[in-house]
Amino acid sequence: MSSIKDTLESEGSEYVGLLKKPVYPINNVLKQYLKLYGREVKLPVNYDDFLRMSYSVPLRDKNGKDTEWEQVIYDIRDWEYLKEGLIDIYAILKTKGDPTFSKHFDVASIDFCPFGNSNPFRIKIINKVNHNYDHFYIKKADASRIYGLELEHLLSPNRLTYFTYQQTLIEEHIPGIPGDIFIQKHLNHPDTNQIRLAKEFVKFNERCFVRLLGDMRSYNYVVNVIPDVEDFEYRVRAIDFDQQCYEGRKNLYKPQFFKENLPVVQKVMQILDKDSIEQYQMEERTLMASRMVIIRYRLLDLFNIMSRDEISTKEKTNQLRHEISDYLQNRKYLSCTSMGNIVKTNLKNLLQKNLALVQDAKKIYS
Repeated sequence: MSSIKDTLESEGSEYVGLLKKPVYPINNVLKQYLKLYGREVKLPVNYDDFLRMSYSVPLRDKNGKDTEWEQVIYDIRDWEYLKEGLIDIYAILKTKGDPTFSKHFDVASIDFCPFGNSNPFRIKIINKVNHNYDHFYIKKADASRIYGLELEHLLSPNRLTYFTYQQTLIEEHIPGIPGDIFIQKHLNHPDTNQIRLAKEFVKFNERCFVRLLGDMRSYNYVVNVIPDVEDFEYRVRAIDFDQQCYEGRKNLYKPQFFKENLPVVQKVMQILDKDSIEQYQMEERTLMASRMVIIRYRLLDLFNIMSRDEISTKEKTNQLRHEISDYLQNRKYLSCTSMGNIVKTNLKNLLQKNLALVQDAKKIYS
């Protein structure tokens, strides 16, 4: 497999404006999976309850610039009903529903974003004792997004807390510096360790392609800056999972090809040589293979459902299987009949060598 540097030099950076994708409902089989693994819980309010807003006010950032969010206002009776339910949901997210500390919480605001596929509501919860605040999100439940969240939870270094109830999705807030802001304000800062950042972007790029998470433009991920013994480490985390194996073009599953990420990609090309890039790709694949071995039965359950689910169009599925087959010179992809099949085949194909190494290591050290 060619490195990021080789691919960029041969193909160039591209940008594709993606159309808004449809919402795919959660079928009964997927719902049973979510119940089995503790993701489906009864919630006191659902997504539709939040649509009864009276009016909304555009939100601006601290610099006075317009954002994609609007603060929504409700009738007093609806507000009291929603507030009580939201505090209970926050307890479910943080303490598995233990209401012991719920009396300390209040809802500071509810914001709505008409931009994007899931039309999320952002809830700001505040602690009345010390005025600390937190956020979580209420969204339309979309099957492809659920698969994206599960694959992130199972295969990435990051654990995610989310719950579904019927066609409502509750997600915890993923903290970090939004990628576009990081590129603008921190990428060229003298305190930024650009070698470590470049390494992390290579690994993030690899994770996305192996599990086929698309549309990782800079505003769809965040960067965590973690103090280390002598410097800083970086973790790039996806925050938008709507484009899990939906699009038909393979390059949409590689963050390196979005023009918003070009400044970071240029750093990678300047700082890392081909051998270093291939080393970091190998490291990330080995970590993913190690996780697959540990959670193989749960992953098999997920793929048995995902492979039979309709989460994209036939045209896009056909396009993607042919593009990846040509790119990786592997005809196994041509027999895939669904996006779930393609993801499963991609994991088995790209991680085959790493899985063998992990299994051999287990035999040696057991």
